[in-house]
Parts: sequence; C-alpha cells; structure tokens
Amino acid sequence: MDLDERYPALSDLAKRAQQRIPHFVWEYLDSATGNQASAHGSIAALDRITLAPRALRKTDPDLSTRMLGMNWDRPYGIAPVGMSGLIWPGAERCLAAAARDHRAPFGLSTVAAATPEDVGPVAGPSGWFQLYAPGDEGIRRDMLKRARDAGFTALILTADVPVASRRERQRRARLTNPMKFTPHILAQTAAKPAWALATARAGIPRLRTLEPYADTAKARGATDHIGYLLRTAPDWDYLAVLREEWDGALIVKGVLDPEDAAQAAGIADAVWVSNHGGRQFEAAPAPADVLPAIRAAVGPDVPLIADGGVRSGTDILRLISRGADFVMLGRAFHHGLAAFGRRGVDHVFHILDAGLKADMGQLGIHRPDEVR
Repeated sequence: MDLDERYPALSDLAKRAQQRIPHFVWEYLDSATGNQASAHGSIAALDRITLAPRALRKTDPDLSTRMLGMNWDRPYGIAPVGMSGLIWPGAERCLAAAARDHRAPFGLSTVAAATPEDVGPVAGPSGWFQLYAPGDEGIRRDMLKRARDAGFTALILTADVPVASRRERQRRARLTNPMKFTPHILAQTAAKPAWALATARAGIPRLRTLEPYADTAKARGATDHIGYLLRTAPDWDYLAVLREEWDGALIVKGVLDPEDAAQAAGIADAVWVSNHGGRQFEAAPAPADVLPAIRAAVGPDVPLIADGGVRSGTDILRLISRGADFVMLGRAFHHGLAAFGRRGVDHVFHILDAGLKADMGQLGIHRPDEVR
C-alpha cells in the first residue's frame, strides 16, 4: 500500500488511529480540558498566520537545524506524551528508534510506560528526558542519575502542571490510572482486537519509571496515582537546583508569559512555549499568539521551542515565523504509530518533511528560519 496516496495528511493517520484503538485510549490522546477552547485556539491561531510566497526565486530547501549544541536533520521532533505505551504497546521504544534514525529529538515522559533505562540506549543522542518535578530530593537526584546514566542528553522541566487538571472527556470514557479493565473498558477493548492482542503481549501499561518509589508515595497518602503523590509544583528555586544538578542541556517547558520566559532563559538553555496541548488550562493562550512577545523578551539568541495545534509542515513554518527555533509534535506521531506501527511513524516524518520543502519552495527560502 502506498501510504502517500491513501494517507497524504496527518489528519488521515488520525482517522485510522481512531479506528484501531479503543475509545478510552482515543479520548486520552485526543482530549483537552474544559470545552477544549485552548486546544481549538491553538489551531485557530495558526490558521490566522499567512506567509507571503516570493516569485522568481530558485531554492534548494535544507531542513537541517542546530539546536542545543546538536545538529538535527529537521526543525522538529517528537514531544513527550504521558503513558505513551497506552496509545500502542511499545510506543516509547518505537518512537525513540524512529527519532534516532531520522536524527530528531525524542522526549520521554516521567509518566511513560517505559523507563529511562529501557529507552535511553534506543534513543541514543536523540533522547530528552521530561521531568515531572518530584518533591522528594532523593527521588529527584535518583531520577536525574537514571536519565544521565541511560544517555539522555537534555532535561525538560515541565512547569505548567502545578496541579492536576480536569479532563472531562477522559472521565466520561472511564479511564483510570492505573488502568483497570472494568466491564465498560473490556467492551471497548474487545472491539479493537489488534490493540487488545498487542496489549495482552506487552502487559497493562504502568508508570514504570515511578514504581521504585512506590513506598515513598504510599507513605504520603492514599491514592492510586503514584505520579501525583510524588509530584510537586516547581518554583524558581527548584529550577535553580536542577541547573546545579543536571550537567546537560536544560529546557523549561510550559511557558506562555514573556516575563517568565526571560527569567527562565537566565537559568535554562532553552524555553519551550506550550499550553500543554490545551490539556491543563482552558483559558490558556495559543503558543503562536504569544511567541512574538516571548521572542522579544528573551532576545534573538535564546533557543525557543514551541508546540500547539501543529497539523502540517506549514504549521511548523508558521511557528518558526513567529519566533520559534524548533517545533515539537506529540499527538501526530502517536496517530502514525497507532495507524501503522513504525511505518506510520516514518510516514509522519515524510508528510512533514515533504510539506516543509514544498512550502519553502513557494516562499523562496533555503533554510526554515528564513521564513521570518
């Protein structure tokens, strides 16, 4: 099957992914919080950005981009997604291998279904570890050591989850963490045999990175979610401590305010402009809307990463035009994985690369950052 003919857009892969995974899994991946205004706003903000084609210009598009001391083959990568292995069993290792082969970064979440030790050797220099800040100092240091020893080259501090959000679509789908196969969930699972068989072989996805700290979590209160027991709301002092304890690249993710961005840039190596896919705060602005002010606040030399509503190579260029140096996508790569496995992930790279090169030809530019 020629995927480029039947699935030429990321939206086509999303439709097939929805057909192959249980409803509760789709709701986990696709949903935002509240009435999803923030998620929809990110897309609308991108659609408002127009880029003027230039006539009579020869161009030879080159997607290669330097970010955080490394050369990447393109100006985008794979964002961390919590419980990635729920979307499709083995997701973390598959996505890490694809990122390595395509010379793109891959973010592993603290609350993934695979550990740094499992994924780091697969990702190689492409591995970035995303940290949900543990309150316990000993656990924090141990996590950093595990990530460092596993070969992760960058640390991402997620700063926009001080408290748990209400994701109503997930609640209606009756998804729990840890996952429980209730009659309702079993009925949905039975309707998707490929996902069910793969999950049966791999086992029910769990927060494996956090399991060594289960005793500490239990001592702090009664809940089924070890992640929320261990997690704290990081502040500027916490970021300063991370800067002292982590000797690799340090990224602060979830920044939407110019003043916060400038302060973060004084400590970290890069700032990630993100509204968490609309999953945390319904009233959050779109990254595309705040990027120009953030770029002005941090100056021309601070690396800015962005995400939010990206559906194409055009959207990547739109974010770069607003001030981003690099763009990360989470849902899109999981759609490709759920649709066709590793082949689907490779196809996501193909769709985005082809779109970027076509648009750069229209714009008459050689490098992505020339879109500014």
